[in-house]
Amino acid sequence: MIQGRTVFSQLISHLPDRYFRRIVARYGGNRRVRSFSCWDQYLCMTFAQLTHRESLRDIEACLRALGDALYHLGIRGRVSRSTLADANEKRDWRIYAEFAQKVIAEGRRLYSDEPLGLDLDHTVYALDSTTIELCLSLFPWARVGRDRGSIKLHTLLDLQGSIPANLWITTASFADNRILDVLLPEPGSIYIMDRGYVDFARLAYLDRSRAVFVVRAKANLKCRRLYSHPVDRSTGLICDQTVVLMDRRTAEHYPDKLRRVRFRDDTKNEAWTYLTNDFELPALTVAELYRSRWQVELFFKWIKQHLRIKAFYGNSGNAVRTQIWIAVATYVLVAIVRKRLEIDLDLYTFLQILSVYVFEKVPLPQLLTGSAYTLESGHIRNQLSLFDL
Repeated sequence: MIQGRTVFSQLISHLPDRYFRRIVARYGGNRRVRSFSCWDQYLCMTFAQLTHRESLRDIEACLRALGDALYHLGIRGRVSRSTLADANEKRDWRIYAEFAQKVIAEGRRLYSDEPLGLDLDHTVYALDSTTIELCLSLFPWARVGRDRGSIKLHTLLDLQGSIPANLWITTASFADNRILDVLLPEPGSIYIMDRGYVDFARLAYLDRSRAVFVVRAKANLKCRRLYSHPVDRSTGLICDQTVVLMDRRTAEHYPDKLRRVRFRDDTKNEAWTYLTNDFELPALTVAELYRSRWQVELFFKWIKQHLRIKAFYGNSGNAVRTQIWIAVATYVLVAIVRKRLEIDLDLYTFLQILSVYVFEKVPLPQLLTGSAYTLESGHIRNQLSLFDL
């Protein structure tokens, strides 16, 4: 029976805490720590993400109000604003990044059978980045230009279940296509990218790694058509061609043939040109693959709206990275619980319910199926009216 355990502790029980302790031991995260451990820090920060706390003072006030009940949430140390600030400032952010990768791996395993919407046996990734603006006076290390501060969150999103497979946090001046230098391509997988990732030396590396890329071409692309293949223009396809690059420098980087697919979107009255190194996929599938890239845009929009990654509890690079990785792990944790308990709720509704009931002692399946807040009778005799009619 789950009875007697808070919603928060039930949720946290789905995390591999033994693996977390091994990571902490490897990085020495609890060295010279008397009371407030890395696990306490992680739970406090996860609580802040789930309940949308505004500041360290807010976190401290809410958790201290629980008194001895903190023990039942799994938090053993004394919560204070200064202690949590020091932990975010000094404890290695790689502890939380590595743990988030473990949580991500479990999430991807659970969602591996999710339908992609396309008849493909490949793993399909969307690669993109989003910019998070920062106050330059508080985050001087994130300077971009003379009077602006910001960072970039680069994300490789597995389109099966919309689970982030990997993330990289850089300054905003870091060019998008440079992420391809640290990406480890999976042979046979498909990588969908926007124009910012068009770098033919790096695309050639993906091709040599036997990975498939689908990228939107730039308007100034210089290429020569070798072959044209028949297309059904009623589907929106304009052409399907085999081409080679004409510019001398780009041709040196990518001397092999490329496939050029042009597609017209009548709803937006625009035409798009895609490049890929795959010559077997149907041309319409190539266009549909690129269209599925919008899922990474929705992911960025969702986490910015519903998690704390635009306002931070600390000003150092370490604190910012720690908070972002814990936020991503929280997103994936909610997705894992939703899948394991077979809850038919979207993640937004799931998070809203959790934020209200986080301290309640209600079994999660009961809470998330609605029975916890459904009245047995529609009429209560001693219920007063809110308004006099």
